[in-house]
Amino acid sequence: MKINVNGQSREVDVAADMPLLWVLRDELNIKGPKFGCGIAQCRACTVHLNGQPVPSCSLPISAVGDGKITTIEGLASPDAMSVVQAAWVEHQVAQCGYCQPGQIMTATALLSNNTNPSDDEIDTAMSANLCRCGTYPRIRAAIKTAASNIREIELSPTESEGESI
Repeated sequence: MKINVNGQSREVDVAADMPLLWVLRDELNIKGPKFGCGIAQCRACTVHLNGQPVPSCSLPISAVGDGKITTIEGLASPDAMSVVQAAWVEHQVAQCGYCQPGQIMTATALLSNNTNPSDDEIDTAMSANLCRCGTYPRIRAAIKTAASNIREIELSPTESEGESI
């Protein structure tokens, strides 16, 4: 079957019920999405399917169809981090870092639809993503910084070509 991952068409020979996470990690060697719980409760495995965050550990590959999958590896270019990734570094969000790809993917989806989220909107959007290290205040601060930076980019598009959320 063919799937589109990070803008590239890829072919995989797997069972239709294989979870997307294992297709990405074991078949395509894409290691950003992490296995956390296997039942979509922690969201360390979060990827985007057509721009929406989904838990890849519980999504069978057959459900992807012609959809476009984006992993954390596909958020930015090799030369520059996305705005969200840069805010994560600025706020030193990661401690162990295990859940951070899923956190960043969820935050990126939030900010693609809402560039000025309230604390409640951030908390609601991020509520399914668990962080055992408890970096939730830094996650919220990083999202606020990323949102502000995105709004600045939107105000001066000629200076920011190539920037990604």
